[in-house]
Amino acid sequence: MKKLGVLGDKTYSFAIRIIKAYKFLSGKSEFVLSKQLLRSGTAIGALCREAQNAQSKADFLNKMNIALKEANETEYWLSLLKDTEYLDVQIYESMNADCEEIVKILTSTVKTTKKNIDQEKSESKK
Repeated sequence: MKKLGVLGDKTYSFAIRIIKAYKFLSGKSEFVLSKQLLRSGTAIGALCREAQNAQSKADFLNKMNIALKEANETEYWLSLLKDTEYLDVQIYESMNADCEEIVKILTSTVKTTKKNIDQEKSESKK
């Protein structure tokens, strides 16, 4: 499909931060929540990478929708880790700000892609 540019870079950098947070939390003997964070936080970038080679616009949209769901889930785990005092507020705010930015980009991408697909469908009916 298309190169993801800024989104690809941001999700990759975010995944690295997630992995480092997982290592930090494992040192605090927190394994359950941090494993969930690791899974959802790294899945975002992997799904975006998959979307680059989507078989169709519908496939691209599907992968981006799943990436958006994973990003929302990641926000949940970050909040939970902060509220249980495994992550301090400063680390949480920094990571959550990055995650929120990714959510905004993914939301925009999903909306634009849906609009384009809908336009193509209506044009093909004419």
